[in-house]
Amino acid sequence: MTARYDVTLPTSNPYEQLPQVAKLQVSAGFADGDTLPMTHVGATHGGSERSPELRWQAVPGAKSYTVTCYDPDAPTMSGFWHWVVYNIPADCHELPENAGTGDLADLPAGTSLGFNEALSREYIGAAPPAGHGPHRYFFTVQALNTRLDLPADLTAARVHFMLREHVIARGHVMAVFEQPAQ
Repeated sequence: MTARYDVTLPTSNPYEQLPQVAKLQVSAGFADGDTLPMTHVGATHGGSERSPELRWQAVPGAKSYTVTCYDPDAPTMSGFWHWVVYNIPADCHELPENAGTGDLADLPAGTSLGFNEALSREYIGAAPPAGHGPHRYFFTVQALNTRLDLPADLTAARVHFMLREHVIARGHVMAVFEQPAQ
């Protein structure tokens, strides 16, 4: 287990802007606030680019779950979506490590993938610009009261717009990664 980050991080949580819903317990192979293990960092930054194993509690009334990875600290006006998986069946409460290959065969039947910021469907590991400071990576699970009937060409931001009225519980585990200045 890696130590918690010692620098001052932004205190804003992008999910605090959304309507309040029940709390969902989410866990990974790292604790909330830890440094993101290199296994989940982008290959361009020396990592293995594998999505983390994620586990979450069952939510009564859930018809499906959505899993995302979001970096609100990216040097853009809208952050950076690394991964979006939706329509995960209600009886599924975990994704194994490296389920983010972009291949639906790696995921439970009926699951759908949206586009990340690179317009691909796989998990993109952390790769912040050198010297930009620490970035937070929110691995979020949301329980929905429906399965989403969406076009296959949606980005993560659009998937979130479409699911906004169906979220009944939400939780995340957040990790931090920084690429030092060269």
